[in-house]
Amino acid sequence: MTSHRISHFAGALAGVLTMSGIATQVLAQEIRVEQLDEHTVHRRAIEAVVWGMPAVNAQLMFDAAKNCGSDYNQVVWSRPVTWKNQTLTSNPSTIYVFPIYNTKDAGPMVLEIPPADKENSITGSVDDGWQTAIEDVGPAGVDKGKGGKYLILPPGYKEKVPDGYIPLPSSTFSGFALLRSNLKSGSDADIAQAVAYGKRIKFYPLLQASNPPETKFVDAIDVVFDSTIPYDVRFLETLDRFMQREPWLDRDRVMIDFLKTIGIEKGKPFNPDQKTRRALNEAVREAHAWLNRKYETMHWGLPASKEVLEGMSTDFANPNAYPVDGRGVTYYYAFFSPKHLGEGQFYLMEIANKDSKSFDGGRTYRLNVPANVPVKLYWSATVYDRATHALIREMPWSSRGSNTPGLTKNADGSTDLYFGPKAPAGKESNWVPTKSGGEFEVLFRFYGPEKPLFDKTWELGDIAEVK
Repeated sequence: MTSHRISHFAGALAGVLTMSGIATQVLAQEIRVEQLDEHTVHRRAIEAVVWGMPAVNAQLMFDAAKNCGSDYNQVVWSRPVTWKNQTLTSNPSTIYVFPIYNTKDAGPMVLEIPPADKENSITGSVDDGWQTAIEDVGPAGVDKGKGGKYLILPPGYKEKVPDGYIPLPSSTFSGFALLRSNLKSGSDADIAQAVAYGKRIKFYPLLQASNPPETKFVDAIDVVFDSTIPYDVRFLETLDRFMQREPWLDRDRVMIDFLKTIGIEKGKPFNPDQKTRRALNEAVREAHAWLNRKYETMHWGLPASKEVLEGMSTDFANPNAYPVDGRGVTYYYAFFSPKHLGEGQFYLMEIANKDSKSFDGGRTYRLNVPANVPVKLYWSATVYDRATHALIREMPWSSRGSNTPGLTKNADGSTDLYFGPKAPAGKESNWVPTKSGGEFEVLFRFYGPEKPLFDKTWELGDIAEVK
């Protein structure tokens, strides 16, 4: 081979190698770009789960109401709820009345609360679709027990509110009122009385105020009312249903592009391809793991941070705070927020013993409730499934409290409660059943809480295993 041909061949080979190198670089760059896109979808889906938790939590309750035949009407439980109420941390020691509103179709909605008396009262609040408290009602609310007509207003409502109504401006078209007709005890007579009083609540459009229609009550006591949260792409499908109906709030406009990245956009269907669905499923599962990790540290604590409580009761009025992470953790295991926590009710949650070990449903535990619990109405301790934060399925009851018929006290006035798969001998009236093979958590409720709870001159002890 001549030197000229060798030189020509070497040049051609160098060109091929150069082009090959460029092609390899281009391919590598394409892979990196694709990975960047996938990572962006993954990150933004996680943020969407944490940010969207209270909205998804609420939307799932709206869906459950529709499944039991109510839609945006009045839902009532004609007895204290059983395990079939699969909302997060529901209260099985009261009578629930649960009006769900949608002012987008009906316009302003009137909620009439009856006057309280010596035997009957309502404890409750009205929340928007983000579960931000608009106002409390009943003796601990604006009407101070005198009863009143509350008027739930759509976003941006500008018309004059008629005289005689208490205006409740909502930032969303949909939302709910969580109302409890308080029980004196769990006797059949007291339950019937509380149900009758709860059914004095009225709920109708303002447009029909001159001749209000009869309020529709749908009894959900015998149906499975399931609003537990699915941690896969169904979470984002639920968020899409909410966002298609509701207006963007100014504080959340940064999320417009975040949601668009994962396929949620107003006026467009949410329909990710199979590859994207797999990526979204993985991201939602990761968000679930993160939320659970943040939740694990609670020991007889208020189930929300100070910043979250302040934000949910003031519509996040502080311009230098927006505790989205803390809010996501709170609505991961609970629903509803009151306007003034501590006036009508207060809560303490326990998810592990003093050594941070989770409660095992196959073991038996004891809680000593000291005498003179600081409440005007009643106290209760309720067991929930640690995995779903709803009542443990198939259990005959889930709670024991001061209004439980037959509850026994110790000689010093304290009360021993037991949690486990079997009742200790002679302790059935003070026992809450659990299920082997799972973990549980306990929520202690104070209705009509009093000063010793807040100044800590009265405190709960630890839940301890019975050896």
